[in-house]
Amino acid sequence: MTDVVLVINAGSSSLKFSAFEPVAAGEPVLVLKGQMEGIGVHPHLSARDHAGKTLIDKSYERSEIAGHDAAIAAISQFLRGSAGDFRLLAVGHRVVHGGPDFAAPVRVTPEVVARLDALSSLAPLHQPANLAGIRAVTARQPALRQVACFDTAFHHGHSPLVERFAIPEALFQEGVRRYGFHGLSYEFIARRLPAVAPEIAGGRVVVAHLGSGASMCAIVAGKSVDSTMGFTALDGLPMGTRCGAIDPGVVIHLMRAKGLSPDAVEKMLYNDCGLRGLSGISNDMRDLLASGEARAKLAVDYFVHHVARNLGALTAVMQGLDGIVFTAGIGERSAEIRARVLEHAAWLGTRLDPAANAAGGPRISASGSRVSAWVVPTDEELMIAIHTLDLVGR
Repeated sequence: MTDVVLVINAGSSSLKFSAFEPVAAGEPVLVLKGQMEGIGVHPHLSARDHAGKTLIDKSYERSEIAGHDAAIAAISQFLRGSAGDFRLLAVGHRVVHGGPDFAAPVRVTPEVVARLDALSSLAPLHQPANLAGIRAVTARQPALRQVACFDTAFHHGHSPLVERFAIPEALFQEGVRRYGFHGLSYEFIARRLPAVAPEIAGGRVVVAHLGSGASMCAIVAGKSVDSTMGFTALDGLPMGTRCGAIDPGVVIHLMRAKGLSPDAVEKMLYNDCGLRGLSGISNDMRDLLASGEARAKLAVDYFVHHVARNLGALTAVMQGLDGIVFTAGIGERSAEIRARVLEHAAWLGTRLDPAANAAGGPRISASGSRVSAWVVPTDEELMIAIHTLDLVGR
């Protein structure tokens, strides 16, 4: 029997999971990863082992997997059966919003769940689903130890100049402030830099987490000092379907002149904007780069412009820059987007090595470049597994 830590990233209709085996020294080792898609619609469970071998590829009737409880049951059955003989030591959960109080991962208790539930309006696409995963595990195995790991925690400790909005003090005290997100990704990159890029690990670095959700973070000596995301995961860069930074007057206009309800505005800003809204074609950067349509080109140009713009702003916050790191789906896989961003950043002293960029790095800047550029794959699931083991013991 193999002891494993299960890492869960629950979405509204999907549940991604990974199993890690603890080792005596060092980081836990990935055993398998998979997902249950189409919960309540067209449920499908798939998983592969660490070498990429398919372990399960199974569809279910809609009634069989109607919710997260049934999804957890099916995954548990799979782990005990065709995947091998696994025993769960603990479960680590990605939770998008930790609010002002949770500055580090915590053991899950009913009180913790209640406090996190109160934050659901700040991350309506993610928080309820994250908590559904926690509740599903609790319902099936109430004695199993669970850990909540937060996308906001890495950004705790920002200065008041970064954390606050220019709004009345009472609102700040109620929790209306800039939190920042993708913290588990940034924490993992900061942890990796001493081994991958030691010359910049202790310096001033901008990490660009570019994917369907996108943000950038200014990191000094391994600590977050500023981020493009704010009160919610809507802020900052344009994303796959999210708008990014927008004049709040636009929201007022939509409600007053267009008669949209808060729910309708929320749905639009989260689901109908970003690359999808600009292009009218797709929220997938690969589709847009392959398209000859003018609006697709506009969406790509807009994305690159705002990444470059925020790179300059974060460099100013740190009063200089030693390195740029690209990560996440677009950042890791799109040589074209990396090249275009670095072309905009030439004024900072970055020179691209086209061959290294085409090969995916890790270093993609030319020798002698004053500011180096890197591609470092992120692994939020491994970061969660590490936190979970640290809290529950190995």
